[in-house]
Amino acid sequence: MTRYEDLPYRACVGVMLINKDGRVFIGRRAGGIEHVDSTHVWQMPQGGVDPGEDTWTAAKRELMEETGVRSVEKLAEISDWLTYDIPRTVAGRTWKGRYRGQKQKWYAMRFAGHDAEINVVSPAGHKQEFIDWRWEPMQNLPELIVPFKRPVYERVVKEFARFG
Repeated sequence: MTRYEDLPYRACVGVMLINKDGRVFIGRRAGGIEHVDSTHVWQMPQGGVDPGEDTWTAAKRELMEETGVRSVEKLAEISDWLTYDIPRTVAGRTWKGRYRGQKQKWYAMRFAGHDAEINVVSPAGHKQEFIDWRWEPMQNLPELIVPFKRPVYERVVKEFARFG
C-alpha cells in the first residue's frame, strides 16, 4: 500500500459564485465522511477535472452539475493551484484511497441568472451533492467549511474579496 505522504493530489476546480449583491453561493453537503458536525457542512461548488478537460470548462461543468446554474460570467481565476490534505483518519475511505487531498484551480463567477435557476435537489445530469443552499457574505465562508479546507477558503476569499 502506498504511504499517505506519497499519494498524489486529485486535480479539481472550485467555484465562487457571486450574486449581484456580492454574496456567495454555498451548499449544505448531502454527506461525506469528513463532516463531523452540523456547522462545517457548507461549501462552494467544486469537483474533479476530467482527463483532457481544461479547468475553465471543468468549473462551468461542475457548477452546472451541482447547482443547475449556467448563467455566469467569469470574473477571475487564481493562477496558483491551491492544495489541501484530507485527514489521515479518512484518507483510505475517500476516493478509494488513491489521493492524499486535492489541488484546486479556483474561479470567481458572477451569477447572471435568477435564484429560480438554482436547483440543488435534482441538478442537471448529476447526483445530488447539496441538500440546501443559501447566499452568504464572503467573509463568513472560512468558518463554515471543514477545518482542513479552511486555509484554501481563506486564500480564495482574500483573492476574490474585490467582488464581494
